[in-house]
Amino acid sequence: MARIAVIGAGMGAMAAAARLAVAGHRVAVYERTGTYGGALRRLERDGFAFDTGPGLLPLPAVYRDLFVKTGREPLEACVELVQVDPSSHHVFADGTRVSLPNASRAGVVSALEESLGADAAGRWGDFLVRARETWDRSRRPLLEEPLWPDWRVLAEREPYPAVPRRRFLRARTAGTLAEVGAWELRDPRLGALLESHALAYGLDPRDTPASAAVLPYMEHAFGTWYVRGGMRELARAVYERCVARRVEFRFGAEVAGILEEDGRAAGVELADGSVAEADFVVAGVPPEVLDRLARGARTRGDGEVPAQRGAASRVTLALALRGGRPAGTPHRTVVHAQDREAELAALSGASGSPPARPTVTVLRPDDPALVPDAGHEAVTVTSVVPAGAGDAWDAYAENLISVAGRAIPDLRDRLLWHEVRTPADVAGETGAEGGAVPAPALAAAGGRLLHPANSTGLPGLFTAGGWSHPGGGLPHAGMSGALVAGLIVEGPEFRGSR
Repeated sequence: MARIAVIGAGMGAMAAAARLAVAGHRVAVYERTGTYGGALRRLERDGFAFDTGPGLLPLPAVYRDLFVKTGREPLEACVELVQVDPSSHHVFADGTRVSLPNASRAGVVSALEESLGADAAGRWGDFLVRARETWDRSRRPLLEEPLWPDWRVLAEREPYPAVPRRRFLRARTAGTLAEVGAWELRDPRLGALLESHALAYGLDPRDTPASAAVLPYMEHAFGTWYVRGGMRELARAVYERCVARRVEFRFGAEVAGILEEDGRAAGVELADGSVAEADFVVAGVPPEVLDRLARGARTRGDGEVPAQRGAASRVTLALALRGGRPAGTPHRTVVHAQDREAELAALSGASGSPPARPTVTVLRPDDPALVPDAGHEAVTVTSVVPAGAGDAWDAYAENLISVAGRAIPDLRDRLLWHEVRTPADVAGETGAEGGAVPAPALAAAGGRLLHPANSTGLPGLFTAGGWSHPGGGLPHAGMSGALVAGLIVEGPEFRGSR
């Protein structure tokens, strides 16, 4: 039985802790804040409750596997999963609207045909076939296996089978998501639909590789789910599974450094000066925090994937509304930006400020647990902003309310109050510089969107969570925990789940 110190109580770190405890190890989690869950937080006020982190769960199979492998009770015995249908409602710049059904490629194509026409729907259907091939080519190395030592193969090889585009005597293929939209989809609304999946992670579609086609494919193929009571309930369930497996949690325990002895990780030193010795250390922290805790030790060898820096952040607006949620209201509405170029300029930092009228996601859960009574509604509005963006958030909140009004026409008349959660709040909860939120790993693009391996250059030190392989997002964080547990239990020969 090994002693394992886990730094941070985010979802990836807790997923690793539960699996390692079941394998017979003694696991202690040190969390600098007063609670668990990382970015999965909840805002409560006047009987209303709001998710301030991820609001929906793709690929629930990742957490189903975690619960199967760590105890007798399956995930569905610990939380109530609700399949969101329609998966999303879209309001495009020209006013066109479309609702896309959950986990049905044929249904999505049919809905697009009704709203955008047969030609556009056919092109999206053909795109999904290519996106599936991209998924089949990249799924194992990017989700289910430790990062390949020869990761440059993933960096250099574009798995998306782009359609050749002939211009004069030359043929070109789309290399970025924006080119896929312009050359293959050939409809600005389909382009906006495609690009919104990248924008949700703060990725600029103009330099995001075509391999990002897996993002809409995952949603269409595997569905979108909500956890009754709010997504914070998922964090609670994982925490309670850890406790049931006798994982020790110490909250308010800030780690000041990683101990090193004989060239390997040997435990952690806490801010109060106490020391916790360990045979392995699992760090669920952002790269700049890991650098500080490592105290100059080499956590990355030459030629390894560098840590991602400069990711975008998000703003979440909690809206308390008078009046109940109307029947038939979509759970999720994406209101697309009316000025794409201005939004991309703002996200890239070229404009020097957050986008004035960004793409926003409006979540309106049908969940009595989130409201004081049936005569009220709890709504969250989120948008992506540059990490560390400025502080004029009251004015920005007014912009978001105006944009969200395209999804909720009577919004201002119903509004009781609102609260804004900013990049500074994200930074306080997660420790990420500027409130940055990691994106999932993607192939191609020279490896720019890959994440560092879960094993490090310091023997005995491993990393879990969104800032390590396979990157950001709830499913990816859960997979990182599975990979770390496999590497510790089985050793370097571990090659992923089968």
